[in-house]
Amino acid sequence: MMKNPYSKDFPQLNNGSVYLDTAATSLKPNSVIEAVNHYNRDLSSNIHRGMYEAAVETTELYESTRETVAKFLHAKTDEIIYTRGTTSSLNLVAYAYGLENLKAGDEIIVSELEHHSSFLPWQFVAKKTGAILKFVELNEEGRITVEAFKKVLSTKTKVVALTYVSNVMGYITPMKEIISLSHQYNAICVVDAAQAVQHIEIDVTALDCDFLAFSGHKMLGPTGIGILYGKQKLLNIMEPFEYGGDMNDDVNKDISEWKTGPQKFEAGTMPIASVIGLQKAIEYIENIGLSTISEYIDKLQRYALAQLKQIEGVKIYNPTSETGIITFNIETVPSHDAISFLAEKNIAIRAGQHCAKLICDWLGIYSCLRASIYIYNSYTDVDIFIEGIKEAVAYFKKLGF
Repeated sequence: MMKNPYSKDFPQLNNGSVYLDTAATSLKPNSVIEAVNHYNRDLSSNIHRGMYEAAVETTELYESTRETVAKFLHAKTDEIIYTRGTTSSLNLVAYAYGLENLKAGDEIIVSELEHHSSFLPWQFVAKKTGAILKFVELNEEGRITVEAFKKVLSTKTKVVALTYVSNVMGYITPMKEIISLSHQYNAICVVDAAQAVQHIEIDVTALDCDFLAFSGHKMLGPTGIGILYGKQKLLNIMEPFEYGGDMNDDVNKDISEWKTGPQKFEAGTMPIASVIGLQKAIEYIENIGLSTISEYIDKLQRYALAQLKQIEGVKIYNPTSETGIITFNIETVPSHDAISFLAEKNIAIRAGQHCAKLICDWLGIYSCLRASIYIYNSYTDVDIFIEGIKEAVAYFKKLGF
């Protein structure tokens, strides 16, 4: 089979591992690694503070990344906030917008597909404000549909907080239609795009979402950097989530004033090296093209599913997933026992509830296995993975599982 042209860019693969855990965190290409190293080795300066050469270059790289992210999302630069990850981004919205704008009897729409970072902040807001959580009923496949969404949408709906792509099922939510319907009721929409930005093109202007969050480390970038997109009119009325250095305009004993734009939400020393690395990750993805990435992953996923379906004793929960995520179990075998067996063969997949217990409950399982495919994977990786599953089934059957 044709050799993967991208795997050479990922030094993490030099150990011979079959890495199928991108939904947890992606590998990093050389360009990202070098960008982070350049900051740590050659600059190691803070932003917006110094006038010496290294400090100026650091600030320029930091702010040019914001421009790259804005262009990537079709947003304005003042609508891009740096955080430490999707979790921080979604918590920022819940605290700075949710707690200030919701009251008893207001309704928040969520779903059982949500990652805990998309659900728990709103559960907290509901508890604190007296707002009510409403769940979109999933269809037989476990998908969010427009029809089901309409049934929970009402004049009481104030916030819609949904995942764009489920980290367990890999399904793409029909966000554009949902957002349009939500705005007819003057509700704001908060989109968890942690599993979406690395697979599908997102135009926040066309989508018309109010907030959108994702992490760098799931899209070939470093850990410790997340993005929150927010409409400018909403960011302007929100109070800061954190207080400290570089987010203030003036500080006095009795009253202080905050900066405008994203700087209001970026207190203290930010994850500068990770920000700079994120720019190179986006450039790497754009150089390949999201459509090319999606087509390649789709072919590998169909190749893997066709073989996995033939293995007796394997239960697949999402055979129609669109984004490279395959969720399954070896029946009668605890998922962590299964991944321990595969790990000894240098096959990396995930086991557990994937920080999404509600969908595991919906599926009627305690935990599951998840393999996730990305651009650096190959047909050979899939073949080794499938052979590993066959061996695991035989091994545990011999033990009486």
